[in-house]
Amino acid sequence: MSLRRINPAELSPPSGFSHAVSATGRTLVMLAGQTALDASGAVVGDDLPAQFRRALGNLLTALRAAGGTPADLARVTVYATDVADYRAHAAELGRIWRESAGRDYPAMAVIGAVRLWDEQALVEIDGIAVLP
Repeated sequence: MSLRRINPAELSPPSGFSHAVSATGRTLVMLAGQTALDASGAVVGDDLPAQFRRALGNLLTALRAAGGTPADLARVTVYATDVADYRAHAAELGRIWRESAGRDYPAMAVIGAVRLWDEQALVEIDGIAVLP
């Protein structure tokens, strides 16, 4: 399996994402959107960083169950109910990402959402991984 992160010099330097990722491998894993749900189905975390940590942990748990690692992530989309709050916590969210998933950044997008399935959820994360 090979993921090649592509960051052309003609584009703004990426911070916490890659502009493009080319992937070759044998297994494509589509990861459903994960929020800050605990095992009982309750949203946990009172603020965006706490919910982001849990949602990312849930995504990585699903990825590991499929046989993958964070380095196998080719694409991640983050849905946030308050993009300004997301930007205000960007440095902290970046630290959480690096602690949980490392520095092999996938192609990423953050999309503002009016609300998520679970009304208390502030963030949802989905992704695509390519496994060997």
